[in-house]
Amino acid sequence: MKKIITVIIIAICLSSSLVFSQTVEKKDSEAAKTKLQSEAAILYQQQVLDSLERKQLELDLQAASGIEEKTKELKFKLMQLETRDSLLKIQLRTKIESLKKHAKGAAVIPFRDTLFLIHSKIGSYTHADRAANISKRIRQIYEDPFFKVDSIYLLPTENGTEIIYKSELVVMAVTKIDALLYNKEDINLATEYLGIIRKAIVEERHSNSLTNWLLRLGKVALILVGLGLLIYLINKLFRLINKTIVAKRAKLINGVTINKIKVFSHEHIVLFMLRVSKLIRIIVILLIVYLSLPLLFSFFPETKTWTATLLNWILNPARDAVKGVINFLPKLFSIIVIYMIFRYTIRGIRYFVDQIESGDIHLNGFHADWAQPTFRILKFLIYAFMLVLIFPYLPGSGSPAFQGVSVFIGVLFSLGSSSAIANIVAGLVITYMRPFKIGDRVKIGEITGDVMEKTMLVTRIRTIKNEDVTVPNSTVLLSSTTNYSTNTNTPDSGLIVHTTITIGYDAPWKNVHNALLEAALRTDMILKTPQAFVLQTSLDDFFVSYQLNGYTKEANNQSILYSQLHQNIQDCFNEAGIEIMSPHYRAQRDGNMTTIPENYLDKDYQAPAFTIKDAKKKDSRETQ
Repeated sequence: MKKIITVIIIAICLSSSLVFSQTVEKKDSEAAKTKLQSEAAILYQQQVLDSLERKQLELDLQAASGIEEKTKELKFKLMQLETRDSLLKIQLRTKIESLKKHAKGAAVIPFRDTLFLIHSKIGSYTHADRAANISKRIRQIYEDPFFKVDSIYLLPTENGTEIIYKSELVVMAVTKIDALLYNKEDINLATEYLGIIRKAIVEERHSNSLTNWLLRLGKVALILVGLGLLIYLINKLFRLINKTIVAKRAKLINGVTINKIKVFSHEHIVLFMLRVSKLIRIIVILLIVYLSLPLLFSFFPETKTWTATLLNWILNPARDAVKGVINFLPKLFSIIVIYMIFRYTIRGIRYFVDQIESGDIHLNGFHADWAQPTFRILKFLIYAFMLVLIFPYLPGSGSPAFQGVSVFIGVLFSLGSSSAIANIVAGLVITYMRPFKIGDRVKIGEITGDVMEKTMLVTRIRTIKNEDVTVPNSTVLLSSTTNYSTNTNTPDSGLIVHTTITIGYDAPWKNVHNALLEAALRTDMILKTPQAFVLQTSLDDFFVSYQLNGYTKEANNQSILYSQLHQNIQDCFNEAGIEIMSPHYRAQRDGNMTTIPENYLDKDYQAPAFTIKDAKKKDSRETQ
């Protein structure tokens, strides 16, 4: 709390000292100006006295033309007087120049415009007091109903020249000091002021006459009527344009299509054109109304000064814009030249990329599918370098605001795009690793499907259930990727599809092999060459594991392939009389029906009888 009070006290002391110093400085300035004015007046009076003395010496010199000694004495005094007069003129000119620097003129404004400035004081009246009193008296003369121009005249005095109205009102006094500030005689300066005052009063009385007011009101009414008629015609014109757009929209307007993609439909463009027409109509009406205001204001003396202000609000920005465009033209030409150079450079690179992609140009260690990704990287780098070269030529590129916005955008990009940058880098690595291409059947992590799109940020996969899954490239890079389609394009091999079946030990393994191979031959999408083969992968406690392996070129149709293969395995095993069932159940079978469908069994097939053993008789008999 004590610190806060201390700070407040210090602030009050500083502000008080600042106000005091400004007051002292103002008083010192006024005192210096008063001193300079007094010194200038003394020098001027001395100059006047010297002028009178010089005239007297010249008369004495003419009278003593026959007396040699008297003539020499008078000539010597006259020379001294001229030397002193030259020095006085230099000193007076110096004082006047200093007085001009210190004297800020006060404007005489009886009506709206400044008539002239008052720089010097008279007695206790400052230059501001004099200007205010002169403005008040001129206004008083203007309000006199019996005013005549000849009633204002000049009256020379010992200290200058006065401007008098009807012998009773002193409008102002033009002193010697006033005249010296303009390097003129007081009578000449007073004559100029008299003409200015007369003209101002006459013009003000004329502008405020009843005839002029009626004429102004008539002009205002005429302009308002014309403005209303013009707005009516503009509205009618735009309504006609809108009707034409709606009536002939089928002939005039077509949809916008880019690369066979319809960006804007027919109805969207019509709606857009109608809204643009409405906006243009509003802007035109507002502009006409705005431009009519200066014309209306120019009719009235009180608002005439607003005319230039309103026009400048439009003309100054328009003028600055035109100047900016003209000054920017040389830089624009430089930007165009830089752009054309880089554009044709990219076209040249594209030609070689197309040749590499088509196979006409071969580069050792550079695969054809790298051509387009590499071109996109080069294109990005070239355009980035082009922007660096163009940046200094952009308007306002050197301004602190432009630079601040650029830094702010860079900070936002660096803070908010770390994951995006990681995905871009991963996309580049994946491109040059070539783990898969568009259309391949792959398994990434737990996702299995066909690759539909590869971008710099993500990879899109369509699963066998027709689901589109978007996987970030960073995830693809960190996960294990299985490509089922890689070896399907080789002429002497393909993807090996396999399925495992378990059969009991009671079934001969050769019969099982033959049934499995027959099922592979019946499956359309499994190749006949190379031939399918069977592996016995394990001998378990109750069954043997048989794995059927077959070659296929249809990696993208594995679901259908496996379904057909399993159907054929069931048919072949049923035809061979081999049951596909639990071996536990097969070992305990006694009197049960077989699991093989009836159409695969003989017509006279009967289920086996139950076997019953009698432990006491130590014999057995079969019963049905």
